[in-house]
This record gives sequence, structure tokens and C-alpha cells, in this order.
Amino acid sequence: MNRRKQRWSKRIENVRWSIRSIPWQLLILIPILLALAIPTFYFGTHAGQRVVPAVTNYFYNLSGPPPTATPTPLPPFPSMLPQVGSLLYTVQEGDSCDEVLTFQMRMSDAGTIFSDVKPNTIKALDASIGQDCHSLQPGMVLTLSPQYPLIAFGGQVLKVDTTSPQQVLPTPVINVANQQQSGADCSAGCQLTVRLAPGVQVHLSVQTTLPVRVGSWVWSQAQLARRNVKSFASYPYADPLATLDGMSLRACDLQVDNTHDDNSLSCNQLQPNTIDDDGGAWLFGITGRSALDHWKYPLNLPAGTRVLLWLTSNSHGDLRFSRGNPVYRYDAATHLYVKV
Repeated sequence: MNRRKQRWSKRIENVRWSIRSIPWQLLILIPILLALAIPTFYFGTHAGQRVVPAVTNYFYNLSGPPPTATPTPLPPFPSMLPQVGSLLYTVQEGDSCDEVLTFQMRMSDAGTIFSDVKPNTIKALDASIGQDCHSLQPGMVLTLSPQYPLIAFGGQVLKVDTTSPQQVLPTPVINVANQQQSGADCSAGCQLTVRLAPGVQVHLSVQTTLPVRVGSWVWSQAQLARRNVKSFASYPYADPLATLDGMSLRACDLQVDNTHDDNSLSCNQLQPNTIDDDGGAWLFGITGRSALDHWKYPLNLPAGTRVLLWLTSNSHGDLRFSRGNPVYRYDAATHLYVKV
């Protein structure tokens, strides 16, 4: 028993000796170090969360921004715009309204669109041509207008309104200042505000898989807005007194910047129209770099000439102009189109 007590006492003495051997300065320093270490660790953890991305972004920018495509200079706006108008025809012996429209305006469905079964359609036709179709006489002059006319133009996109909700993309960890927007998704349709010339804007309905950005330049053929005639939804003629500024158009044959959309709506898909039955369509345009020159139509006319062209439809529904197709130019003195 005494031996066990001696061993226990010896252990206690060893512990006391070990404690006395530690310098008293160290015992004071340990709490101080702990008091400093805890806030230092806390501060370093939170500071690192901010510093590391900043350093990463610094070296990312130091390595140089990603190469960006040099924007293509926009074409100049034309000094003149296409003009809606009509042409004159003198009635010959044996002519009827159906025959005149069929052979002079290539309107194969004239007898269907304007029918005695629907007197209001004949009344609208009489008002358009300036004569009574049931009382035609040789020598009478008729005012003929192109049916379901198209217009060709180029212009700058000022605004893009999508017709479907857009997906919200998450914000990336690293912000790249020079990153450009990818453009609006117009695959389900967009309403574009397009500047055709200083002070002239149109509202262009498009449906395309190409990204459309504010500032883009679009080339388009489009169906002109037609005159609204009561109880005659398929009335085929544009209002000659209407102005392009503020007009709503539906696009076909669309190009955005330097990319043509081969899958965009073709003009014969814009209803109503008679392109397939007629074998083509009439187009209002203006010659020059910022207009019809884009389509490379073989027209030997001075730049800035307002024209009315007949475009021929091929088996795929594409519209093409070929030498020999009817061409009319606008005469500002008579406000009529005359054959070239």
C-alpha cells in the first residue's frame, strides 16, 4: 500500500515539475495568440472570397480580350424611297376587266377575286380602275394597280419586340466588359422597328432563327399593307395615298447583317396572295446601293429610280427577276408608272 502511494505521489510531482518548467511568458502568450488567430482566420476567409475572383479576372483581362468581329459598316440610307402607284391602260376592242387584269397585270384569279356574285368586289374594282367594268368602251383609260404588291428595302433595326417570353440567362462569375449581346430570339416571331431613311420608320414582322440586334441592318422584301375595304378582306391593292412611315409590314426573303435566312418565310406564304397562281408578284423598289442593288437584279437604270418590277416565281416559291420581265419607272410629273 505504501509503495502504491509513493508511485502516485511521484507522478503528481512530475506533473508539477513539468508545469513549473514552462516559462510564465508562454502561458500569457498563448491566450493572446488565440485571441488574434480567430478574427484573423475569419477575416482571411471572407477576404479570399473577394480577392480570388478579382485576381482571376485581372489575369484574364491581362491575357487580352477575346477577338471580336469588326462590324460591317452600314450602307447609307437612300435619298428616296419606293413609291406605291399605278399605270394606265387604254381599252381595246373586245376587252373586259377580267382580260385586262389577266394579261396586263398577270392576275390569273381576277375573275375569282372580283366577282358579280359579290357586287361589293366589283364596286371596289370600278373605284380602283376609274371606270365601270360593265360598260367598257374602246379608248377608255383604266388605272391599273399591282395585286398584293411587295416592297424591297434595307434599313437599320431600332427596336426589337419579341412575341414570346425570353429565357433569363444566369450572370457569369467573371464579367467580361467587351462581351456583346447575342441578339433577340425571333424564331417565334418579332416586331422590329426599322429605320428606312431619316424620319421614316416601319414596323416589320419577322420570323427567323437568325439573332436580331438593335443596330443590325436588315434586307427584306415584304408585303405592303393593303387598303381596308369593308366586307372585302382579300382586297388586293395597296392604298396609293398611304405613306411608308409607321406602316406595318410582313417580311419575306430576309437577311440580317451579312447572313441570309434561307429558312425564313417565302413571300407566297404571306396570306392573302396569288403568287403561285399568277406565277410571280409585283414589287415596288428603288435602284441603288441601299436598295435593289442588294438583290443584284439586272436593271440598267440610274440609282434612285423608283421602279415597279414583275418577279417570276420558281418551283421552290422563290422570286427572281430576269431580263425581259416587265419593268416600269415612276414618273414624278404624272404620278404614274410608265414602261421602261
